[in-house]
Amino acid sequence: MEGLARFCYERRWLILLGWVGLLAGLWALSTGFGGEYKTEFSLPGSESQEAFDLLEERGVSERTGFTGQVVFEAEQGVNDPAVQEAIESFLAAIDSNLEDVQVNSPYDPANTHQVAQDGTIAYAELNFSNRGQEQYIADADEVKAMRDEISVPGLRVELGGDIFAEPPEFSSEVVGLIAAIIILLVAFGSILAMGLPVITALVGIGCGVALIGLVTQVLATPDFTTQVAMMIGIGVGIDYALLIVTRYRSALHDGLAPRDAVVLALDTSGRAVVFAGITVVISLLGILMMDLDFMRAVAISATLAVLLTMLASITLLPALLGFVGNSIDRLGLPHRAARAEGTVERSFWYRWSRVIQAHPWPALLASTALLVILAIPVFSMRLGFGDAGNRLETDTTRQAYEMLSDGFGPGFNGSILVVADNEGGQLDAGALESLRGGLEGTEGVASVSGPIPVADDSLQLFNVFPDSAPQDEETTDLVHRLRGDTIPQAVEGSDASVLTTGLPPTVVDFSDYMGERLPIFFGAVLLLSFLLLLTVFHSVVVPIKAVLMNMLSIGAAFGAMVAVFQWGFGAELLGLGREGPIEAWAPIMLFAIVFGLSMDYEVFLLTRVREEYDRTGDNGRAVADGLAATGRVISAAALIMVCVFGSFILGADRALKLMGFGLAFAILIDATIVRLVLVPSAMELMGKANWWAPDWLVRVLPTIRVDSVEKPVEPVEPAAAAAD
Repeated sequence: MEGLARFCYERRWLILLGWVGLLAGLWALSTGFGGEYKTEFSLPGSESQEAFDLLEERGVSERTGFTGQVVFEAEQGVNDPAVQEAIESFLAAIDSNLEDVQVNSPYDPANTHQVAQDGTIAYAELNFSNRGQEQYIADADEVKAMRDEISVPGLRVELGGDIFAEPPEFSSEVVGLIAAIIILLVAFGSILAMGLPVITALVGIGCGVALIGLVTQVLATPDFTTQVAMMIGIGVGIDYALLIVTRYRSALHDGLAPRDAVVLALDTSGRAVVFAGITVVISLLGILMMDLDFMRAVAISATLAVLLTMLASITLLPALLGFVGNSIDRLGLPHRAARAEGTVERSFWYRWSRVIQAHPWPALLASTALLVILAIPVFSMRLGFGDAGNRLETDTTRQAYEMLSDGFGPGFNGSILVVADNEGGQLDAGALESLRGGLEGTEGVASVSGPIPVADDSLQLFNVFPDSAPQDEETTDLVHRLRGDTIPQAVEGSDASVLTTGLPPTVVDFSDYMGERLPIFFGAVLLLSFLLLLTVFHSVVVPIKAVLMNMLSIGAAFGAMVAVFQWGFGAELLGLGREGPIEAWAPIMLFAIVFGLSMDYEVFLLTRVREEYDRTGDNGRAVADGLAATGRVISAAALIMVCVFGSFILGADRALKLMGFGLAFAILIDATIVRLVLVPSAMELMGKANWWAPDWLVRVLPTIRVDSVEKPVEPVEPAAAAAD
């Protein structure tokens, strides 16, 4: 790290031009060769995926892309001549202007079931064949434009399906970035000191986003990947640079020349940044264990964002510090304190550390009790997926969702597609009628349509409409009931293959898959993190404590997510339409990210505590002084992350709202209750036992010091000082 610091400082123009060239080159490559974003929730080996593959194999391509609806309501009735003429013209325009779209009109005599009983609501079904993401967006925009031209008094037309969801009106990450700039201004009191972390983070995440564009060429990358990567990259990038700049300013105020201050900052805080970044990367790469294409792309993309922001922090930032030199405190704001950056004896955190030291038991018990209470709802977590009912009321898909629920029942927005393989004649007319009767008689089924012959009659399709909403637990129970009881009994004694797919079965399969693998994933990440901390601190107690306490903070965050998103506490404040299940993929992503970031703060705190302990041999003093020295920077770093992550709550997408809320709440809890109360109180009570490890283990472990011992700096010649 010393050699790297000197190289970047002395060849700062080379480093700066190298990063600028890298950023420009990656964006040029991404623009020229980047692929399309594609969200594929395929789950090999599941029944819903098997049915999907069967449809595709038999050439039923219109069932393998997105499905949308044109939903309309007319006060005078949908059969009014003016209404019918307008809708039929609209549907004919869709059929003629868009390629590979099957249009099923409610005015077709075979589709009378697409008209509600009261005759005021009806829908047309649009089946889009599989195509690229950009083509879906273009087709959706064209349909919306044609819809806006309809003008019939008393007629309201809305568009249903994810393909027609309204795009976000603004970039919420910009709000988080502005909040981070304000926090840095308050923390540093200097425009220059504020600007360096922001510039470093933006360059790193800019390179990361450009690389994600290239990743789309080799992996099916969901359209929300860039936002997730930016959420993580901006947060960790600013935090990492903040730590290094803070140590640099402290060294300057202690009398070091800029060159030596850069070396010291990178050899101390820089080491912690590298270790923290590696920990986050390990947590993110643990997602690859889930063996799902879309999660693999998100994990790799987020890893690239973290790696590049970390590299920018330990290369570009030292170069920028070389340009700034002693001027880092210039352009200061009026509120900036006159005392030296490194003086902590009169700070709030110094006094707070002594309070914790004087009352460790009350601090430990109170903080633990609060975390346990917050974590209780996690035992009621139900995995699934949100739908259009969670979107803003101004979204056309939300309006279509409500109209369909009013006209056809709550389960109409999530029908279950039953696919009967009739190749070879295993199912005759009597068997199909028996299957239909069994489906209609199943508890929780509102209605059944079909059988519909497709693929030269080799497949027979049934649409099963539940009497509960797609997000409801009753719908999940119905899928299990159909698969476990109804269908096996209906085809008993034959070799016929009858499979279920559609939204509810896919959600069930995905949720079950994730639920089964969560313990394996959690265990692997916890074990690797334990081994890393064991290697660095040569203590058995410290990594065990870190793992347990990080689990408490993550449990509290998961509990808060359940209370807000699943139970609906305060949902209106977050712009949620209604309560629903926790997104099935979210716990994996949240655990990986939060655990990695939690370990960051653990490393930042413990490295300083270890420095003090090695210097004094006094555990109590080391814990208190370590907390006093790091409390301010940990709080500022955490507040930045809370603002960056929390800004995603302002967006319209429920999944990103959930991610932003979960990450912001977890970081807030971890940096306050856990890192500033629970950890120091526990370490105070355990005393020297914190650093215990068997002698044989210490002998076999490699020595990896994240915390570098500060070495005396040789006097700087006047000429050299002037050059610096």
